[in-house]
Amino acid sequence: MKVLVTGAGGMLANDLVSLLAERGYEVFAPPEDMLDVTHLDVVRAVADSCEPEIIVNCAAYTKVDDAETEEQQALTVNGFGVQNLCLVCQERDIPLVHFSTDYVFDGTKEGPYTIYDEPNPVGAYGRSKLLGEKYILWLLSKFYLIRTTWMFGTYGRNFIDTMLEIGQRQKKISVVNDQRGCPTWTRHLGEAVVGLIGTERYGVYHITNSEPTTWFDFAQEIFRLSGMDIELVPVTSDQFPTPARRPLNSVLDPFPLPQLLGREMPSWREGLREHLKQRNMVKKKGFKSKGK
Repeated sequence: MKVLVTGAGGMLANDLVSLLAERGYEVFAPPEDMLDVTHLDVVRAVADSCEPEIIVNCAAYTKVDDAETEEQQALTVNGFGVQNLCLVCQERDIPLVHFSTDYVFDGTKEGPYTIYDEPNPVGAYGRSKLLGEKYILWLLSKFYLIRTTWMFGTYGRNFIDTMLEIGQRQKKISVVNDQRGCPTWTRHLGEAVVGLIGTERYGVYHITNSEPTTWFDFAQEIFRLSGMDIELVPVTSDQFPTPARRPLNSVLDPFPLPQLLGREMPSWREGLREHLKQRNMVKKKGFKSKGK
């Protein structure tokens, strides 16, 4: 099967491209400057050239704080860019795989958010991602709309890189302890997505690593596994203000993914251990992160 992957330079796309190729898919992943999803004619031309049987969209505007002052740019990529992909998929009668986020929810629910819960974003980034979701639901019948949280991976900057870099400069770090979510390794996410594509069971899915935690506890495990002696100070979100409001509860209920794939997602602790091993190997080879 021919697969077209957008946003090829990003953290998730790097893992997905290799996983898809390992499973025998014929993967086309043009550089981002050759496949700008915000231009419909460009998307059509690329699709005409490689004739994909499915499109996997990893292109996204991900600067959560900057989106508060750049909402139009976020909407252009995360909303209208997705609309363009939907139109091309509609014209070719092929499915779209698209990644969304916990930020479409307001984070006030006590328990995990399910696929049935109504989105209610509280910031510009979440609104832009919700617009992309709306276009998929409005325009397509064949789609995998996947929400995920707190991604980390080898080929892009993330919370782990930030913590380890700060830990090199200072031995006391304040970390937010009132936001809960599930850190998600892009490799585990990619494996689940490839499995999902094989089922041809379209719909909305929540895919994260298991075992909810806080940023504070996540940071503790990062430093423990890295053998670094860092004093962590728990703080609240109010004590660590950011331009964009973060959901306090980002935990996503995985139903019906485990029932469909026949297995639960691994714990984020397992993903973190494997990621740190892979990260160290890649760093030794001199890879420079390009960001998400």
